[in-house]
Amino acid sequence: MQRPLELQQVDVAYGETPVVRSVSLILGAGEIGCLLGPSGCGKTTLLRAIAGFEPVRGGHILIRGEKVSRPGYTLVPEKRGIGMVFQDFALFPHLSVARNIEFGIAHLPAGQRRSRVEELLRLVELPNIGGCYPHELSGGQQQRVALIRALAPKPALLLLDEPFSSMDVELRESLAREVRRILRSEQTSALLVTHDQSEAFAMADRIAVMQQGSIRQWDCAYNLYHKPADRFVAGFIGQGVWLPLLRDTNHVLCSEFGPLFPNRVELPHRAASEAGDDPPLELLLRPDDVVYLEDGLHCEVIEKSFRGADILYRLRLPSGTDILYITKGHNDLPVGATIPVAIKMNELVLFTAE
Repeated sequence: MQRPLELQQVDVAYGETPVVRSVSLILGAGEIGCLLGPSGCGKTTLLRAIAGFEPVRGGHILIRGEKVSRPGYTLVPEKRGIGMVFQDFALFPHLSVARNIEFGIAHLPAGQRRSRVEELLRLVELPNIGGCYPHELSGGQQQRVALIRALAPKPALLLLDEPFSSMDVELRESLAREVRRILRSEQTSALLVTHDQSEAFAMADRIAVMQQGSIRQWDCAYNLYHKPADRFVAGFIGQGVWLPLLRDTNHVLCSEFGPLFPNRVELPHRAASEAGDDPPLELLLRPDDVVYLEDGLHCEVIEKSFRGADILYRLRLPSGTDILYITKGHNDLPVGATIPVAIKMNELVLFTAE
């Protein structure tokens, strides 16, 4: 089966300023991907290049095996067989919902257009709004209509540019899950651009974490969180702190909490260093790696953030290092209190110290 999208060493520049650098990735059939990163990392520029709005300076973009972009050649967007959903939905205000959805399938006979509109409205559980106009709909309803309008022609690939950015956090996550369900139902491959990790995790099968125009890691959400490829990914995904490590006389790695393992630790490849066999190391410690233990290390509560179902604490170790600790929302501790904690980890995430 032909791949919906393949990027081969893609470079994009504005004038002489490089914006996207040597990006390669493959999006499989029916797969939902995401470009995730901070503002200015190049993710929207890369999406525009995939859509055909920006030329590439190097590399190739292939959609269903067809080379649609290469240096000196850019196939126009309307011939790429893609759909797009924008930040502002871009619905036509003077057309009804049904007419909006029909826009991309105007070449079909009237009966087929009507059947497709009814099918898609049922899919998003809005079967009775075909005669309404965009201004009569809520933001969430407008988003669903914009999505199914893009899906109506059954595109090879759907591109979504920050589609939930104007919505509150709770609605973003619920809509992301809803959009995932709809894309699955249509068996459509899609690529989402966002800076919101929760949105990316709720919707995407694989996520490209970008920094300064390059992809640092293209992986599933679980691996990005638990097996980050480098310090940038480790720091960007989720929350955590870096805990300094030492070696005792038997070369066992130790933290302030004590030995990490009873035997010498075989360092992950990512912790290799030109500094020699024993470089200074740091451990990535997530809030969920810290557990309450009666005979644990006593730490002072420095800050707390009540989040309903849970509370996120900032704790200060005796050395002065701060760590994060998360617990259920009814375990309320005042600032200034002490709590005994230990670390419990299934896998160590180690990097050389900076």
